[in-house]
Amino acid sequence: MNYSEKHWQKLQHDFNAELGQFIALNQDILAELLTFIDFSEKFTLGFIEINFPPHGELLIEALKTNSPCEEIQFVILKFADPNLRFLRDAIIQELAKIEQEANKKLVLIIQGLEKSIGVFGEYPPLLQDLNFVRDAYKKTVPYPILFILPDYAINRLAKFAPDFWAWRSGVFRFKTLEKTRENAITQTLESNIEIDRVEPQEKQERIEILQSLLMEYKPTGEQTNDGNLRRYSNILLELGTAYISQHQPKTAREYLAEALQIAEKLADVNFQLQVLNKIGDAFAEERKFETAIDYYQQGLDIARKLNNRNGESYALFKLGNAYLNLRQFLEARIYYQQCLEIDQELDDHDHQGRTYHNLGIVVQQMREYAQALDFYQQALAIKIEFGDRYSQASTYHNLGIVVQEMREYAQARDFYQQALSIFIEFGDRYSQASTYHNLGMVAQEMREYAQALDFYQQALSICIEFGDRYSQARTYHNLGRVAEEMREYDQARDFYQKALAIKIEFGDRYSQALTYHCLGTLAEAQEDYTEARTNLQKALEIYIEYKDEYWGNIARENLERLPD
Repeated sequence: MNYSEKHWQKLQHDFNAELGQFIALNQDILAELLTFIDFSEKFTLGFIEINFPPHGELLIEALKTNSPCEEIQFVILKFADPNLRFLRDAIIQELAKIEQEANKKLVLIIQGLEKSIGVFGEYPPLLQDLNFVRDAYKKTVPYPILFILPDYAINRLAKFAPDFWAWRSGVFRFKTLEKTRENAITQTLESNIEIDRVEPQEKQERIEILQSLLMEYKPTGEQTNDGNLRRYSNILLELGTAYISQHQPKTAREYLAEALQIAEKLADVNFQLQVLNKIGDAFAEERKFETAIDYYQQGLDIARKLNNRNGESYALFKLGNAYLNLRQFLEARIYYQQCLEIDQELDDHDHQGRTYHNLGIVVQQMREYAQALDFYQQALAIKIEFGDRYSQASTYHNLGIVVQEMREYAQARDFYQQALSIFIEFGDRYSQASTYHNLGMVAQEMREYAQALDFYQQALSICIEFGDRYSQARTYHNLGRVAEEMREYDQARDFYQKALAIKIEFGDRYSQALTYHCLGTLAEAQEDYTEARTNLQKALEIYIEYKDEYWGNIARENLERLPD
């Protein structure tokens, strides 16, 4: 017997053992479901509540192998498209492909609709349609239908498709194996790898497991004891963290708001501190930095009351980030310096390296390049000394930015390549996008336009893959610059407009200035001086608003040279 045969036999043995446990745990409810299937005729609705999708497969196997079901033809239909709207049409289309067995009753089992039902939001299109075409099901789908859905999806269906729900003839709630719950906790809450460091597919899988766990610890309509409430709140926090890393801050805040309520109810100030900081992160992801600052400040106040120096350092660092994004560099520097003092007090080398790195960003933005290089080199030395190879990548990347600003392009390319090799080594595909983008900038400065376009396209494809719409703007902008330098003006304008639309969407007013500026110089190159003046004036107004004298003076010079 070869390895593959042994492996297959083991998998089959494990599946059969789990199937036996599932049947034993749910013996009574399974008997009720079998009775329902036996007596159901024509169009009949049954809803099966199963929170973990693999248990759905166990149930289907239990039905197929149960002797009372020998005269029944089960048709399994899976509809996992999150944009599905017209379920009846989809069922009819699939039924046309099915050859019905003679002398057997047809029973439909539908899976996957939780994707299109969704977790949050009003009136999903699928459920609106279920209500609207309810009566048509009797004639066009004259079979018993079993919907396998998790707790939240069944409750949303009852809420948003009440007419369709009213036709139900049975609701069957199956229990989850304890082993399944324990494995889910191990894969999520107890994982050694933080959720924002995993690949998109694994991240989505973790989110789905967390949502399943959430329903286990607080089923709809039931009260949760304090022990389960704490586990439930930890799941909410982890889901919030996951959705922030997926660039879905509004969804994250739905979970975090509930976590904050529980923290206040339990008077758990340490947990409250964690949640407040994560809510701040969600608002920062939306570029609502003033609101983020309010939550970070609340977290800082709690940390100081508790004399929690680690929590204080974290909040100070986040406040520095928020002020950095608001281009209030002096304030950012103050917070980072306070953070650094605590890091040194705690002998926290990891955080020291991170804080030196961000101090480098601040002074770099203030065009103090020698000071920036010094901060980055201090950060890099700490990371190398303590073997933190992964985080070295971001510092190599930023060293590249500084020397690029100093027009040392060969050195910049070397730093970027070192950063990129580390990101690739650690499988951090998302972070590669920024480095590909900056390699594109170097190639562009060296007039290697084909190479620049290739790097920019790689960066753009990664941003699209990870759903990072905001970062796409920067790359669209630079693609516009390359097209403009190649005198492909229509293409350049198209790229600039795409960049500008995203910046407006995210409320990034300062960044809009550079794109208006480029649209102005583009119009000037095409001798459309009215359009050029309009865009350059918009850019200048933003530069003045943000007290950016360097770019403001350049915009003034551009305006002054335009013919009347």
